Amino acid sequence: MHFDWTFLVRVSALVLPAMLLMALHGAAHAATPGAPTAFEKLAGKRIFFGHQSVGGNILDGVKQLPPSGQAVPPRVVELVTPTESLAPGTIAHAMVGQNEKPETKIADFERLMDAGLAKSTDVAFFKFCYIDFNASTDTRALFEKYRVAMEGLRARHPGTTFVHVTVPLTTVQRGAKAWLKELLGKPVWGIQENVKRESFNQLLRQNYGGKQPLFDLARLESTTAEGVEEKYELNGQEWPAMVPAYSDDGGHLNAAGQARIAKEFVGFLASLPEPQAQPPIPAVQAQP
Repeated sequence: MHFDWTFLVRVSALVLPAMLLMALHGAAHAATPGAPTAFEKLAGKRIFFGHQSVGGNILDGVKQLPPSGQAVPPRVVELVTPTESLAPGTIAHAMVGQNEKPETKIADFERLMDAGLAKSTDVAFFKFCYIDFNASTDTRALFEKYRVAMEGLRARHPGTTFVHVTVPLTTVQRGAKAWLKELLGKPVWGIQENVKRESFNQLLRQNYGGKQPLFDLARLESTTAEGVEEKYELNGQEWPAMVPAYSDDGGHLNAAGQARIAKEFVGFLASLPEPQAQPPIPAVQAQP
């Protein structure tokens, strides 16, 4: 019986590359068996997050994250007093300021940090709420107050990593109701407000993107897991809005939104470098 060697050659040409790829794939995974997970990286960090309702939605999502092997999500605890000592592996949180009065959130965050909280936190931040912005908000003036406050905190507390967070968005009203409102000259839910939110977010990205830690909550809220962006048009310009599937009321995160943001939130925090205190300024020696 004649054996077809050409058949063996053809099969080898198909099978061997696939086997090689599988071996390389396995080797790549085996090369980093001890790489720390996001939860493991957060096990040594003490974090404070000042917020209102949407921040609470994010933390609810963090609580629902499944363990990663032996590592578990960070503990989420409510802050009692700014002088309490936070344990490593903790995300402490508290309501800051008053909704619709964003300046009070800046002042309240500053107060907590200066009252002793900065001494027991490695990472600290707060976020504004979507309801803090309306059609008449002066975003540049608000940003300037925010910028000055954050620069002061970084100077006074060099051992703490301060993070910036973009303002959350809302969905925009669509369909017959939106059309009727436009026809009657009435404001449509989310249209003007998201413009103000995004204008403030653009200032955050321009000033801090690639320079200081920035968690882009708005970009995540306006993008599906597949990378599809939710946008609307106003006066010939496109603006982002919250993906409708992420919210049941147009502003707060539902279970799907919480799961999407919480995963990115934890990954972002885990990626932050270990805080390093700025070296002390050497004393000037008096001349004899």
